[in-house]
Amino acid sequence: MSTGRDVIVIGAGVIGCSIAYSFARAGREVLVIDRAKGPGMGSTSASSAVVRFNYSTHTGVAAAWESRQAWSMWEDHLGGTDDGALARFHLTGGLVLDTPEIDAATTCRLFEQVGVPFERWTAGDIRDRIPGLDPARYFPPKPVSSDEFWSPADGELGGIWTPDSGFVDDPSFAAHNLMVAARRHGAEFEFGNPVVAIEKRGQRAVAVRTPSGRYSCDVLINVAGPHSTVINDMAGVTEEFRIRTRPLRQEVHELPGDGHDYPLVADLDLGTYFRRTPAGNVLVGGAEPACDPLHWLEDPDEFKTTPSHEVYEAQAYRAARRLPELVVPSAPRGVVGVYDVSSDWVPIYDKTSLGGYFVAIGTSGNQFKNAPVVGEFLHAIVTATEAGIDHDQNPVEYKLTRTGVPVDLGDYSRLRDPARTAGNVMG
Repeated sequence: MSTGRDVIVIGAGVIGCSIAYSFARAGREVLVIDRAKGPGMGSTSASSAVVRFNYSTHTGVAAAWESRQAWSMWEDHLGGTDDGALARFHLTGGLVLDTPEIDAATTCRLFEQVGVPFERWTAGDIRDRIPGLDPARYFPPKPVSSDEFWSPADGELGGIWTPDSGFVDDPSFAAHNLMVAARRHGAEFEFGNPVVAIEKRGQRAVAVRTPSGRYSCDVLINVAGPHSTVINDMAGVTEEFRIRTRPLRQEVHELPGDGHDYPLVADLDLGTYFRRTPAGNVLVGGAEPACDPLHWLEDPDEFKTTPSHEVYEAQAYRAARRLPELVVPSAPRGVVGVYDVSSDWVPIYDKTSLGGYFVAIGTSGNQFKNAPVVGEFLHAIVTATEAGIDHDQNPVEYKLTRTGVPVDLGDYSRLRDPARTAGNVMG
């Protein structure tokens, strides 16, 4: 089979579906190709789907705040429902505990610039406002297998409270919602169809090949998640990237609730984060502290799919130090996934030196929340490039549609200086 499309998107996670929706809504002919059997079945399915605003750049904060408006008006953003249902945003508020790894003054200044409501809390405020949470200071994070982990606290912490934070209850269904919205505007989706080659003519990408045939295109966008580097290798552009991506095995665990209604809490003091679930349990993930080994993968398709006791205990015991009433069962109950992680934990939304070939990669760990605006970002970059603008030399400035905040999309460049950001999973 040989067929052509205006725009081909490789990957149907929540980011890929958002990109498809933005291009289809703008009148472009879109085809999405994914190796999985449905949307949101890769990295998206393992996301904790938190919505918070703490980033180390103005663009990062503004994108998250803009996306929050879309999540809270999801049906309006999509222009309809998904067979009468939609993923739901749950408003919980969010607390980021103080840590030397995050400059609280810079965070507050960025919040003020963008217009994100926030409050600065003391340890006393935390005890009063979040019963069951102990604001003790333990920094730096330590392996739970060490004696030092159980050492007494050496002080107390304050934090930054954002009342508009929360989470989305079903990340895979959110991707499905975006797919349905894109289909309403004519986008097509093909599943179970991995890309095996990219064809080039001169210095331009012109087609992809899959087991089912050849698909030509004017624009090709790599949104392949953990397989993004494989696709970049096919395109022959990997070496030009100053920021690289790698597949990382990740786990998130669910613990029984202790009767308290916890908000979203980012706890880099202990090296974890957690939030409540719709059922009242506690969802716990890791914040990649330096004391823990990271499980990088050579092959994103070869990894242990069952939760490990080592990771479970690291996440659960850290959460239990922060939440003393929490009970830690002996057997893990968790989700395992593979993330697509950039070398500075900031995504790459960019053009490349290969004509017609664009990327939205390195998004795992902190970009689910920004999915509603990523499609708009890629559409702006592609449109500017097609108009003859060199995004490398003159980065596109995009004015966010709901908040009106202008952002510099050069912050997501593949050529950026990694020292410009915090370099941790918070982004």
